[in-house]
Amino acid sequence: MKILMVLTSHDILGSTGKKTGFWLEEFAAPYYVFTDAGVQVTVASPKGGQPPIDPKSDDPNNQTPAQDRFKADKQAQDVLAHTVRLATVSAKDFDTVFYPGGHGPMWDLAEDPVSIKLLEDFYSSGKPIALVCHAPGVLHHVMYKGEPLVKGKRVSGFTNSEEEAVGLTKVVPFLVEDELKRLGGLYEKAPDWQSFTVTDGRLITGQNPASSEATAKALLSVMNATKAAA
Repeated sequence: MKILMVLTSHDILGSTGKKTGFWLEEFAAPYYVFTDAGVQVTVASPKGGQPPIDPKSDDPNNQTPAQDRFKADKQAQDVLAHTVRLATVSAKDFDTVFYPGGHGPMWDLAEDPVSIKLLEDFYSSGKPIALVCHAPGVLHHVMYKGEPLVKGKRVSGFTNSEEEAVGLTKVVPFLVEDELKRLGGLYEKAPDWQSFTVTDGRLITGQNPASSEATAKALLSVMNATKAAA
């Protein structure tokens, strides 16, 4: 099995001048879910090379076992430091795709024609896609059969109240919860900061950083069920 993980290359938090990027837990936990299962992982980003880590995700208070493992794993650090350019990858070369969040994707991946087409190619070819936290917002231009891909589908993503809690409702280009609802998604959520993931057919979405491991496991479950049925 081959999984593509797509990370942001964007490192500035709107007009605040503060740093952002991807949320480290949302990369590390799924990366180990996949590699521990023997899955071949390729990591890509729009610019390639080392993608920006949101500094807040590496605060002492935000450490997780997956992050501790990553910091002791030179091989994983090397993979992250040498992401391939997104424009060089194709859905036909992978079985599925996983998008970690963080605020960065709201600015680059959400508007990137390469990312939009990639997600459409995966889904249209019958392959599952998974996104966690802010990454479900990356779907806001993604279409399927002439309509928003999320329309009529059960979805989750970073909640309005979680965005309010981190004080960025006026900074982000749009609120993930509101946008998924506007597109016709059947939005679901758990209490703030609790692990919550939704699987609707080939679309798997997770609510927040705490949901990243569960979302990765849900994707593997879909992949294994598809393999068993083949």
